[in-house]
Amino acid sequence: MTRLLSSLLILATIAFSACGPKAKEANKEVKTTVEKPLKWSRDAVIYEVNIRQYTKEGTIKAFSSHLPRLKELGVDILWLMPVYPVSEKNRKGSLGSYYAVADYRAVNPEFGTMEDLKKLVTQAHQLGMKVILDWVANHTGWDNVIMAEHKDWYTQNEKGEIVVPEGTDWTDTADLNYKNEDMRNYMIGSLKFWIENANVDGFRCDVAGMVPTDFWEKARVELDKVKPVFMLAEGWEPELVENAFDMGYAWDGHHLMNHVAKGEKNVADIKAYFAKVDTMYHKDAYLMNFTTNHDENSWNGTTAERMGDAAKTFAVFSYTIPGMPLIYSGQEAGLNHRLKFFEKDEINWSDLTMQKFYEKLNELKKSNKALQAGERGGKIQWLGTNKEETVCAFQRKVDGNTVVAVFNMSKAPVEVDIKGMVAGDYTDFFKNEKIQLKDNATLKLDKWGYKIFVK
Repeated sequence: MTRLLSSLLILATIAFSACGPKAKEANKEVKTTVEKPLKWSRDAVIYEVNIRQYTKEGTIKAFSSHLPRLKELGVDILWLMPVYPVSEKNRKGSLGSYYAVADYRAVNPEFGTMEDLKKLVTQAHQLGMKVILDWVANHTGWDNVIMAEHKDWYTQNEKGEIVVPEGTDWTDTADLNYKNEDMRNYMIGSLKFWIENANVDGFRCDVAGMVPTDFWEKARVELDKVKPVFMLAEGWEPELVENAFDMGYAWDGHHLMNHVAKGEKNVADIKAYFAKVDTMYHKDAYLMNFTTNHDENSWNGTTAERMGDAAKTFAVFSYTIPGMPLIYSGQEAGLNHRLKFFEKDEINWSDLTMQKFYEKLNELKKSNKALQAGERGGKIQWLGTNKEETVCAFQRKVDGNTVVAVFNMSKAPVEVDIKGMVAGDYTDFFKNEKIQLKDNATLKLDKWGYKIFVK
């Protein structure tokens, strides 16, 4: 979801309301026979790559020079924002939106060549990282190569005119008609094209809830026949992660973080959110946790704007709760700028002081089995406190591995009594100091302070 009025659709996700206008019930009979989720994804960290803004050159080749640094950072999955040619007709700004695709089976010449992409994927694989491509199935640009010969592949009004996606201001895109089986088959063939020709490892699928779920389920089966893939849905709808996708967006959890940071909600709301998640998703579903992404950064503000002094607190929080954490391009450089979406706006890499912070978080994610995603990780067990509205305290444990996480979700220092912890010898993760915890403890926390204990 990439345009200014995307927030209108996001509001629907916050309320966990009905599915998008095209979504339908999952087909329980359509299932891949491949292991899902893939074993390597259990402790993975995903990183969103904005090729256009990443370097001065804005090319795939220039970005590839950052791969060794990202490996050191601890990244496992590289999610490349759309690499396809951008439509010129009705484009917004001088460069247009990545999500107004002109050709599903080509590389944007501004970014480089197919050979450049293949080399990037090979280099990433050699470093032990996976690569997934951003996929835009709901709509195309107005000069996509399929439009001239296949008008019937598009949604049309009573006058026979192709229309933009319903309820949006995405005037640079044309809505696809999923009642057309030929179009569906072309789209699945195009997905397979990138696995067969570039050896990518899966896809992040734009506004997945606006595309019928049964399409995604069929696509997943067909893709897994070529190669086992990892699939991320930009959507919260539970049926998406039943059979088609490994992971969806924790949109509701993300917006909750913003509200808590502003003092508009508290720990009780956090607990209520996780209670709702537990009832809506199957036990091995992943949700992606994030403090920012390309939509949030460009349209709703930087982490500093939305979260202020709580930005680092919620970054740590996103790593300790169930799911998979996301890092957006430039977060490790303290990105404090709204990147322009339709123009060139290079990320400033002059200060990498946050690199060590995220390296430490990635170490935390990988070093303790209690933090694994899905059913392999430990469930959240809430700990009792005498500061129920302001202190969020929980533990997760599995197979003798335990993580105790305590967060001050307020802008005032607190002294808090905590009850119910698994007693024993721990390590204060960020101080790297040994500590003995009892089932009752008193902790002092600075404003937006946090403590992570591991064993």
